[in-house]
Amino acid sequence: MNRYLAAIAAALLLLSACGKTPEDEAAIAGIDTAMQPAEELKALVEEYFDRILELNPLFATQIGDDRFNDRLANSVSPEHRRKAQALDREFLERILAIDPEALAGQDRLTYDTFRWSREMDVAGYQFPDHLQPINQFYSITTTFVQLGSGTSVHPFKTVKDYDDFLSRIDDFTVIVDQSIENMRIGAEQGVVQPKILMEKVLPQLESQITDDVESSTFYTPVREMPADFSAEDRDRLTAAYRSAIANKVIPAYQRLHNFVGDDYMSATRESVGISELPSGEAWYAHLVQLRTTTEMTPAEIHQIGLDEVARIHDEMRKVRDEVGFDGDLQDFFEYLNTDDRFYFDKPEELIQGYRDMTERVKELTKKLFDVSPNTGFEVRAVEPFRERSASGGSYRRGTPDGSRPGVFFANTYDIKARPKWAMESLFLHEAIPGHYFQIEIQQELEGVPRFRRFGSYTAFSEGWGLYAESLGKELGMYTDPYQYFGALNAELWRAIRLVVDTGLHSKGWSRQDVLDYMYANSAVKEARAVSEAERYMAIPGQALAYKIGQLKIRELRTRAEQKLGDRFDVVSFHTLVLSEGAMPLTLLEQRVDRWIASQT
Repeated sequence: MNRYLAAIAAALLLLSACGKTPEDEAAIAGIDTAMQPAEELKALVEEYFDRILELNPLFATQIGDDRFNDRLANSVSPEHRRKAQALDREFLERILAIDPEALAGQDRLTYDTFRWSREMDVAGYQFPDHLQPINQFYSITTTFVQLGSGTSVHPFKTVKDYDDFLSRIDDFTVIVDQSIENMRIGAEQGVVQPKILMEKVLPQLESQITDDVESSTFYTPVREMPADFSAEDRDRLTAAYRSAIANKVIPAYQRLHNFVGDDYMSATRESVGISELPSGEAWYAHLVQLRTTTEMTPAEIHQIGLDEVARIHDEMRKVRDEVGFDGDLQDFFEYLNTDDRFYFDKPEELIQGYRDMTERVKELTKKLFDVSPNTGFEVRAVEPFRERSASGGSYRRGTPDGSRPGVFFANTYDIKARPKWAMESLFLHEAIPGHYFQIEIQQELEGVPRFRRFGSYTAFSEGWGLYAESLGKELGMYTDPYQYFGALNAELWRAIRLVVDTGLHSKGWSRQDVLDYMYANSAVKEARAVSEAERYMAIPGQALAYKIGQLKIRELRTRAEQKLGDRFDVVSFHTLVLSEGAMPLTLLEQRVDRWIASQT
């Protein structure tokens, strides 16, 4: 008997003893007997989402909810962590009190996804990630520059928007000081970042330290202040921003820079795998489960990676033979990496190339999709302050109300490391029909709880992105064999990630081991190889999601094709996968199996 039914049963047993009604006892147990399980579930998940937005105001801003735009959460503080843990434990207990067998359809999917997420969150609190709050790939320090630049998710359209960000500056300085304190504690406990990563952090921090306030990225919104602001507001805000940048923002970056360079660096480690940290093996196992939404072990994933690398190499040799290249695969890689015909001369040419793809690819997707987002979309270059350590491409979600478009960021740093032959597959992954389709369609869903509209499961979303790359030939892309090679190379890269991420964090590989494997097995330039290798060090397990997710989606499509035969419709399959939002792969498999059964 689950907790929900047990609580009601207890209330009935106590009725004669204490003279209280069943409703009285249910209220004491926190149960509303007037509500059916489905209604209780919907109320529960909506309550959770409201509370999580207040606890994580930047997430609210990201999804277009501006109620908390004047705040930043000090998420690495003891108080915030206690609140977050209490919230997840409370709602895990409450979801377990609802009988899942009394739910069906969308309600059962909501129950299963919510329960899985709460269980994973609760399990993760045992690991001290808060003691490593800063790395070169993703940290509040780089996120805050994006926010303050005026080109990210914090709006700078009204006077209130400008005042809100001034308030966020105050919160940011508190977070910086908390991060310094946490890193001190981490150094005492042996929970520290690899030295090589923190060496990359120093120039990122230094880039925000200047004697000239007007040269600061944070001054950009002042230069671009809306023309309809009154003279009084304009003068007040200009003075306030000058003061805040000079006396709060820059000193915060300076304090953190000084601490990292003068104190923390000596405590960093030469090792690069998370398994070298206290409880590191268990920590990595948890991250593998979280990122892949499977029960696979690092050893299993490592072998899948090796097998996939070998398979994709065979496909690459076919392309090499098709274009008539004389030499082995390594020679072919070298040719593709060095011949000027495969590279632009100017960064803006790369960005324009991606922009030129947009309408053409949108039209081609009509062959395989009958759903597409309403949210706008645009292509931008990665900002200079983070381009050295950023990946080759990334996607930032828009807002369902249309106030902010989705953005595909393409990295133009070291333009001779950004080959033309990689462009089509990267666009399919990050933009159309990859992340732009999946994320924005999910956000625009109607009749589902907000935590499902705005939630994320890395294996699903990144698996979809890589699956989208594999659709190139079906869409009418990859007509140039070199572009098809680019798609194979992108897929190869995700297979390599399975090998090197597990190598780093469960097999004792060094940074050089990873680089050597990359150079030996792919057409990669040094700039990308280094940034990718260090990315895996900074966010263990995340790189596993792509290939594991893609393999599962492709497996499910193949299963449907084999079982349905002529009745299989790829458009309907894609609608099925995209129409309920992201979910753990185990739940996606159940959903596809039910769909197959309904078609037979």
